[in-house]
Amino acid sequence: MSYYLIGIGGAGMSVVAELLHAEGHRVAGSDAKDSAVMRRLVAAGIGAQIGHDPGRLEPGMTVVISSAIQPENPELARARELGLPVIHRSQALALAAGERDFVAVAGAHGKTTTSAMLAVALHHAGADPSFAVGGTVVGYGSGAHLGSGSVLVAEADESDRSFLNYRPRVAIVTNVEPDHLDFYRTEEEFYAAFVEFAQKIVPGGLLVACADDPGAASIMKAATESGVRTAGYGHSSPEVTVEDDAFVVRGERFPVRLRVRGSHNMLNAAAALTAGVELGVDPATMVEGLEMFTGTGRRFEAHGTRRGVHVVDDYAHHPTEVAATLRSARELAEGRVLVLFQPHLYSRTLQFATRFAEALDAADHVVVTGIYGAREEPLPGVTSELITSRMARGTHVPDRLAAAAELASAARPGDLVLTMGAGDVTELADVILEQL
Repeated sequence: MSYYLIGIGGAGMSVVAELLHAEGHRVAGSDAKDSAVMRRLVAAGIGAQIGHDPGRLEPGMTVVISSAIQPENPELARARELGLPVIHRSQALALAAGERDFVAVAGAHGKTTTSAMLAVALHHAGADPSFAVGGTVVGYGSGAHLGSGSVLVAEADESDRSFLNYRPRVAIVTNVEPDHLDFYRTEEEFYAAFVEFAQKIVPGGLLVACADDPGAASIMKAATESGVRTAGYGHSSPEVTVEDDAFVVRGERFPVRLRVRGSHNMLNAAAALTAGVELGVDPATMVEGLEMFTGTGRRFEAHGTRRGVHVVDDYAHHPTEVAATLRSARELAEGRVLVLFQPHLYSRTLQFATRFAEALDAADHVVVTGIYGAREEPLPGVTSELITSRMARGTHVPDRLAAAAELASAARPGDLVLTMGAGDVTELADVILEQL
């Protein structure tokens, strides 16, 4: 088969490209700009090119898109003219899964870390799983791997309902907190999508959900009432109980020392443990594997230290994630915590401005740069000042390079500097290091 991925450099698209390529398919694609991901794809033998050129489309190709690709994209328009099959990224991933046991990890937060934890632990157990994770898994150098085993672990994206294209053997729901209301019309519609996701589990399969999270717990309750098998995890869950330094599985206690910090990561690990046990791995082996997990790219990823200042990059782009990241930063920082935050999406900024302000005020010094619009056009009156105007100590610097310079000049030895957001703010971590 021949596949052409429009937006191939994106986190979700690139892992699909790598999996399809590893399975022996001919894979090519395009992206608007160069990046480290694009260079990695080219090095792997994938025909990833900069810029959108309709002339690259050929008969026999299947075109893969994400929801971010607009109808007027010249390559997509040409594909329609040629009558080429056009499928969503999630459908391509489902094709790549083949007959494997599909583990789909969904939730507002923690999908990438939970997926990567499960993949690493299963690998330790000798299962050699395939995986498609929206971040680089430390030790693999990629977010995709085609393994020899019978399991495929993948993030399941709820942002556009594409997670409903999967038929998982095991589905994990880490939490359910309203987001993506630019796509979903109401919070009720958002929750309903997760209820439907649980119904996609194959007969005899299992829903794994966080009993500590009210949203996930409600999804588990609805699934149980409809006849779907469920297993909870959390501090009061009878199936897998989370303690400060251990998991209790079926009454047996397993001490654990994770290499990644934070109570949220104990919950992520518990989700992976519950799924691994369902897949036939004994709990002790799963815990050993989880202890080997060292993180994923852009999840509290250390970039370096200059003049005694530690620079860390994180993908947090929702208020709950920002708050959790700052709690972890407080645990590790010798001195102050300084943040360069780039809001992601105009709609999310408008909806959560007050909550972003409250979460960011946990830092000692915050610079908020311009909004990364991604798939959205600007909304009238929506700027990052919606956040900083509600903060006790936030500064709005629209230009991202100027924002990086301001934060670098404010840093002093012992400080921890965080770049945060889902856009190109990640590039500013190294900019800050250079300026230091």
